[in-house]
Amino acid sequence: MLKIAFDPIYAHPLPEGHRFPMLKYELIPAQLLHEGIITKENLFSPEPLDETTILLTHEDIYWKQLRDLTLSPKEQRRIGFPLTARLVEREIRIAKGTIGGCHFAMEYGVAFNVAGGTHHAGSNWGEGFCMLNDQAIAANYLLKHGLAQSILIIDLDVHQGNGTAQIFENEPRVFTFSMHGANNFPYRKEKSDLDIPLPDAMQDSEFLEIVEDTVPRLINQQKPDFIFYLSGVDVLASDKLGKLSLSREACKARDRFVLEQCKQARIPVQVSMGGGYSPHIRDIVEAHCNTYRVANDLYF
Repeated sequence: MLKIAFDPIYAHPLPEGHRFPMLKYELIPAQLLHEGIITKENLFSPEPLDETTILLTHEDIYWKQLRDLTLSPKEQRRIGFPLTARLVEREIRIAKGTIGGCHFAMEYGVAFNVAGGTHHAGSNWGEGFCMLNDQAIAANYLLKHGLAQSILIIDLDVHQGNGTAQIFENEPRVFTFSMHGANNFPYRKEKSDLDIPLPDAMQDSEFLEIVEDTVPRLINQQKPDFIFYLSGVDVLASDKLGKLSLSREACKARDRFVLEQCKQARIPVQVSMGGGYSPHIRDIVEAHCNTYRVANDLYF
């Protein structure tokens, strides 16, 4: 069964200027329900995550300042919007949804979080609309509880997974791979285990060639027993922040290839959706829904 973490709080109102991207969190499951790809049984609503698990990944001082809403104005500006209790609750539910998705992926092969992909959050900072790093938290949870011994994180969002790279810079059991725009945010990059920076305006064939060369090689070399996939759709040519020139068809082909590799290797994969900032919400929703359609075709 295709299991998807979703909670109405994912799409709760934000300050003016930040509301548009949040619409996708409601529209994606609505579209999948409309098409009959899923029913309400496929959706699960995560509870808030416990502090003990958060502290496996994020430093105590940072977490307490986040929880108590005492981050400095400068730290809040780095995150990108004013800090509120509702936003913090949203983050901890997203992280719990990714952990829940790990358990479902072990059962069904693949599972999703409608939100997540908060890869700019480091161990002691928030950045780029990310406050807690959901896939890093889930990876550390798996390691702590003996549910995985070797983890591969495949980050194909257009922005480098700088927070993820920093969190795992000294953790040999987690291999971080980020393929991203060389000239895009964050402008100060961290060092992943493998970074592939891409030139502006890269098109379909070049992009897919790199993915098809790299992903199988990493799976063969690292032999992970769990994979996290960040499937951002800000690689689209229509994306106002992306700087790449991919078609929607290439984005779908990217997702199909990654998920095919996971399925063929019999490695469970948790998918978080990452970014998407095209001017028309339908382009964002359609590209994200393609990821679910591909998974449904391959696994179910």
